[in-house]
Order: sequence, then structure tokens, then C-alpha cells
Amino acid sequence: MGDRVTRDFAARAGEALLSAGRTVAVAESCTGGGVCEALTALPGSSGYFLGGVVAYGNESKTRDLGVPSGLIESVGAVSREVAEEMAAGAMRRFGAHIGIGTTGIAGPGGGTPEKPVGTVYVAIASEKVRLSYPLRFPGDREAVRGATVLRVLETLVSFLSGGEGKSP
Repeated sequence: MGDRVTRDFAARAGEALLSAGRTVAVAESCTGGGVCEALTALPGSSGYFLGGVVAYGNESKTRDLGVPSGLIESVGAVSREVAEEMAAGAMRRFGAHIGIGTTGIAGPGGGTPEKPVGTVYVAIASEKVRLSYPLRFPGDREAVRGATVLRVLETLVSFLSGGEGKSP
């Protein structure tokens, strides 16, 4: 699994999930399962990781995660709104406390002037919170995907440490 920094953040995320008594599910597009791999590479991950979907195509986003096809048509698959719906869909599908969504353009092709290669949207959803943000990473496909996985893990740790992932 990735580099040492990614492993460290995956361990921190796992510890934070366990200590908060929370579970997580993941919906990935551009990362192709990298977030799931990072979270499950650790012993004991079954205590917090419930499942994941690699929804690479738009049909899978709609069928497997409940992302409205009209939303994809209006804002595009690579968007804040779709990342949020993917995160919420993963949370619902697996019955998790927290859902994560990633969508983006890892390259080398597929970019546009408005959404160049390296454009990524990441989202985290819980019962009360939805947060998402755009990212832009330089580099080749592997670099974009690796940077996205690391940022997801960092965001999950921050989300949990801020109390957002804990029960009221």
C-alpha cells in the first residue's frame, strides 16, 4: 500500500474510527479502489470498514450509489455535487456512519480547459454533515491517484478529530 505517509494516515484514520465507534464506506471513481485498499491494509480494519464501490462509469454511479443521472448530466461526473452524492450513497448502501466519495480526472486524457487533468473532488458525508472540496494535483495518473488517496485519509482524520464523525 502506497508510501509510508499514506500508511501512517490510514493507521491514524483507522484508530480515529475505532475510538469514535464509527464505521466508514467508500465510493471511488478516479482512485479506482485506492482508498479502500489503504483503509483495509491494516489489521483490524473490519472493525470500521464496511465496504466500497468502484463506480468508474456514470451508470454505476447511478445504479450502485443512487447518484441522480440528471445531476451527472447537468454538472458532470467530475463535480462537487456528484462527489457528495457518491459519499452519501456509499454511506446508505453499506449502513455506515461515514461515507467517502472521490471523482476526478487522473489522466493522461479526459481533461478539458474547465476541468484539466488532475482535477479531483473529494467528499465526506455523515448523518448531519456533507463536506466536499475541489483539488488540483500535478503529475501523471499515478501521482494524481496517490495524492487523492492521501488527501482523503488526511481529511477523514481531520473530520473525526473535529468531532464531526462522533455520535451526538
